[in-house]
Amino acid sequence: MIFILTLIFFALGLIIGSFLNVVIFRFNTQRSFGGRSGCMTCQKQLCWYELIPLFSFLGLKGRCLACKAKISIQYPIVEFISGLVFAGIFLKFQDIFFINTLVFSISYAYYATMFSILLVIAVYDFKHKIIPDILSLIFGLIAFIGIFFFSNYLFYPHIPTVLEFLSGILLALPFAFLWLVSKGTWMGLGDAKLALGLGWLVGFSRILSGVVVAFWSGAILGIFLIAFSKKYGMKSEIPFAPFLVLGVLIAFFFELSLFAVGF
Repeated sequence: MIFILTLIFFALGLIIGSFLNVVIFRFNTQRSFGGRSGCMTCQKQLCWYELIPLFSFLGLKGRCLACKAKISIQYPIVEFISGLVFAGIFLKFQDIFFINTLVFSISYAYYATMFSILLVIAVYDFKHKIIPDILSLIFGLIAFIGIFFFSNYLFYPHIPTVLEFLSGILLALPFAFLWLVSKGTWMGLGDAKLALGLGWLVGFSRILSGVVVAFWSGAILGIFLIAFSKKYGMKSEIPFAPFLVLGVLIAFFFELSLFAVGF
């Protein structure tokens, strides 16, 4: 039963991931998020069998059926990650699924929405090296509202503690300081804006753990790229949002808490 439900939520994630790709590709362009999808090269409108998340890419071997142009690898990667996240959220909340459907539904919808926004931010930052202010604003606003309605990741309306209230601010301040003293060379201001919502989303202790994961993973990848890629050097700019999102995902799913913080 759990296996079947996990597959269902994984499939849901694939579908949502397909839409997230549309948002990523069309954001800040003149194209709307609605309308039929088409080949980016020949503009041919895609048939239904070319729009099946993940499987169409595999079936078409990564090429347009009409012009044989390569299809961006972003499509299956985003869809697959989205599927994993949606399935993972279900597995995290599976116990409450059988006990309280309402609490499960609200909690699942909230975190699925938040991680969908984070996935868009991470991929967009990876592609364009910028975090759109509007996405950070929406994410931060929803995360702040969430501290009044979620406790230990489950729907539970309450008055937040002082630490819950300050968690976003306490995390954002060091990022803003690094941006200020380095004049944007060490850290972008967009990372500070994103950090504000991340702190409210998962709590101060877990987000600190997530940031540690983010810095370590970013440092390891940076060293690897400098050592083995001719395109990167010591002054190359590496977007940090994908690593922050990775750290938050790990802290969320694995209850990572390297620091005992509370007041």
